[in-house]
Amino acid sequence: MRNPSEIYISTDIEADGPIPGPHSMLSLASAAYRPDKTVVSTFTANLDTLPDATPDARTMVWWQDFPEAWSKCRQDPQPPERAMHDYLAWLKGLSGRLVFVGFPAAWDFMWVYWYLLRFTGERPFREVALDFRSYAMGMRKVSFQETTRTYLPKRWFDEGLPHTHVALDDALEQGAAFCNMLAENTRAAG
Repeated sequence: MRNPSEIYISTDIEADGPIPGPHSMLSLASAAYRPDKTVVSTFTANLDTLPDATPDARTMVWWQDFPEAWSKCRQDPQPPERAMHDYLAWLKGLSGRLVFVGFPAAWDFMWVYWYLLRFTGERPFREVALDFRSYAMGMRKVSFQETTRTYLPKRWFDEGLPHTHVALDDALEQGAAFCNMLAENTRAAG
């Protein structure tokens, strides 16, 4: 059952490596959705790299396939301390129970959690994150392998919301898709 007081924080990050600390988060974006797919607010920031971190060679090869997204995530970066304090203030300004949503949650949540703790000392999501693919697996009653974008129903994805590897674009796209899934699942259960 949907809880109207829940706010789904669809989040996407971009990074220059596989883990925080040795590598840096480059961009962070979240879109706060009500269960009815209303976008309450958005947050986006590009971050300076960590002083002792180094880019991962394989990740940087991957970025070569997305030069426009790379360019966008390097525009106007700010110190991570400022970005994470601004993000925390944005989260605290939202009304409702925060539910982190990621695609995949294990990736995005790891970075956000690490950066929030490192730079603010706070855990606004606690240790809870909702994984898009796991939710799809449960809804469709299929194996995890059948929850990649290739296998997911096109009706879940709104036209006009592309997946570009620009953090805010991707947060909006996956948040709308999650709300579409939530509505379908609620109708089926009702």
